[in-house]
Amino acid sequence: MTLEDTTGSAGPGTTPPSDAYLERRTLRRGSAGWLLLTGLGVAYVVSGDFSGWNIGLSKGGFGGLAAATVLMGLMYACLVFALAELSAILPTAGGGYGFARRALGTWGGFLTGTAILIEYILAPAAIAIFIGDYVESLGLFGLTSGWPVYLACFAVFIGIHLWGVGEALRFSLVVTAIAVAALLIFAVGAFTEFRAAGLDDIPVDTSAVGSSSWLPFGLLGIWAAFPFGMWFFLGVEGVPLAAEEAKDPVRSMPRALAVSMGILVLLAVLTFLAASGAKGSAAIQDAGNPLVVALQGDGDPTPLSRFVNYAGLAGLVASFFSLIYAGSRQLFALSRAGYLPRFLSLTSRRKSPYLGLLIPGAIGFALAAGTGDGARMLNIAVFGATISYALMALSHIVLRRREPELARPYRTPGGVLTSSVAFVLALSALVATFLVDKDAAFIALAVYGVALAYFAFYSRHRLVAQAPEEEFAALAAAEAELK
Repeated sequence: MTLEDTTGSAGPGTTPPSDAYLERRTLRRGSAGWLLLTGLGVAYVVSGDFSGWNIGLSKGGFGGLAAATVLMGLMYACLVFALAELSAILPTAGGGYGFARRALGTWGGFLTGTAILIEYILAPAAIAIFIGDYVESLGLFGLTSGWPVYLACFAVFIGIHLWGVGEALRFSLVVTAIAVAALLIFAVGAFTEFRAAGLDDIPVDTSAVGSSSWLPFGLLGIWAAFPFGMWFFLGVEGVPLAAEEAKDPVRSMPRALAVSMGILVLLAVLTFLAASGAKGSAAIQDAGNPLVVALQGDGDPTPLSRFVNYAGLAGLVASFFSLIYAGSRQLFALSRAGYLPRFLSLTSRRKSPYLGLLIPGAIGFALAAGTGDGARMLNIAVFGATISYALMALSHIVLRRREPELARPYRTPGGVLTSSVAFVLALSALVATFLVDKDAAFIALAVYGVALAYFAFYSRHRLVAQAPEEEFAALAAAEAELK
């Protein structure tokens, strides 16, 4: 796509598009009510309940991971309340990028959007690898974890997204419901084997400051466990990316965010306590399938453990599927506004951003097939996520201070104090990523640097003035000048 489908000038670095430009870049409106949006919010996250979080036990012990989970849950709750207000103000596909664009300008918008994009491209690649591991461990069709399984994941689920957003979200809701039901059934079974003594059975590092049986790695272990406490909630912030395709987003978006967060908190508490208490924290701290280990240990599979194993695959599919959706909408919004190449935002007759689905999918498949390192990719995704959280929380603070009279159909409980808590905790989590995997953090920084160079030297001079997020910001600037 070139500038041939734009005309005129709308100020420094922007061009207003022709009607044809926006007509070729529209999504199907009214496809999702609050129930589908709630399912989307849970689907983003549910795979984290089945695996990943337990590694935090090896960083902080039961007490350290419990404290980290509480703090990260607080961060997400505060962030979700702030995003509910922001999404009611600006219900567009830009999500966090659109909020930051209004509050922090073009640089803030690009920094936020790029961080979100890193999260939503890397996370599906990692989950595809985990799906391959589950397929192999279950002996499904005699397949082993490798590129054919990864390719099948991307091809089948991107195909459903290309079919249409309504069909995609309904599929996601069904798979998510299966995964959530399995977690509840797991908790009931695991609590029958619950032993309080197993919670703090990890050997204590007596050289660590503040170490005890509950904090075997000391006080620093709480901080190191932050990224793993996040896995119970990572991705729920992506619900506003569906705003342009939602029914009555001003009302449905805050409701969906609140309900999905409540469900995730309940699942986190049940899963964490049941799994740790059933076989002990030490037994599951390094397990790739901690819920299965919690049910059967080193023994033979039981009917319940087998069921949970299959359900874990369903949970991975739900998160993989929904994260592909989120990544495509973030890419669509950034491309439509000119921050990324404009051809990436073209939509099909069924109003799906087909290149925004296919190109990130190709990148994700290449990363999965080329590296096979799902843990490293998830760590990079977490790094991008924490940057975006800090910037989105800051956007809420700035808009509350700078534009107190702005119409707010929904207002964040606690106001600026709530988003300030999210901002501080997000920065703390960002630093914690260096404690867990500094190589992953520096890889993410390098990718971030390349993207920023592209924006600084090229795309910031070619933004599209009438993209919804840009137009909203321009109107705000004009109103400020009149005042």
